[in-house]
Amino acid sequence: MSTIRALRQFTAVSSRAAVLRSASSSVRARLVSGKLPSRAFSVSARSFGQGTADVALSNKLLEETKYEKESMAELPKEPEFLQEFKAQGKWQIEDTPLNDEVLLTRKFGNESLRLTFSIVDIRGENEEFDNEAASEENDEDNSQEEEVLNTYPIRASLTVTKSSAPGSLAIDMMCQEGQFVIDNISYYKEGSLATDLTAEADWKRRGIYMGPQFDTLDIGLQEEFDKFLQERGIDQSLALFIPEFAEHKEQREYVGWLEGVKSFVDA
Repeated sequence: MSTIRALRQFTAVSSRAAVLRSASSSVRARLVSGKLPSRAFSVSARSFGQGTADVALSNKLLEETKYEKESMAELPKEPEFLQEFKAQGKWQIEDTPLNDEVLLTRKFGNESLRLTFSIVDIRGENEEFDNEAASEENDEDNSQEEEVLNTYPIRASLTVTKSSAPGSLAIDMMCQEGQFVIDNISYYKEGSLATDLTAEADWKRRGIYMGPQFDTLDIGLQEEFDKFLQERGIDQSLALFIPEFAEHKEQREYVGWLEGVKSFVDA
């Protein structure tokens, strides 16, 4: 390499180094003075966690809610069967929104009766019931009474306590076709065990003799128990009311569920 070329390269390198040192000094000065321009970042307005399917799901929920509400709008706010039941004045209804259980209470002398049932039971019966109804639609021999009594089977639990005596009875039943079919009758020496829902009460109930299956009892004894219940209002009228009210409540809870899910998806 010639001396002249070497000098030219040295000069070029020195010039670049000087430029870099000057630039570095400029950047440091800007950092110190706070005048260094910052990069602009765009912020998306899209909600965190919102998926691409959310809009379609929300629209479908809205469509279903609208359909159900339109169907309900054609019906009275309080069905006739419910008005008639309340007019009898025997039972008080405790119906809590978003709760799938319904409680009926009444007094009978010195006794307090609590009957609970759940709308969960009708969910699994809907398809079977619809198929049976369709197959019977063209059967002209079915009487009007048979059509009325064709109802959903629903489990019910009755507890009976007395203000004048300790202990309680707990009766498990199936409500279907206008009648109650007793499964089991338990006696608790400690009356609160029949209604207490604590873990301690549940533990105590596990070790208590629950009584025999009802259908294994003497026929005469079964008949007397049936009379015992009917006298306290556990009769055909109540057995027809429970499935009807369960279906009525399930419809209302379904609409509330649709609205709640849509609200959560849209949030």
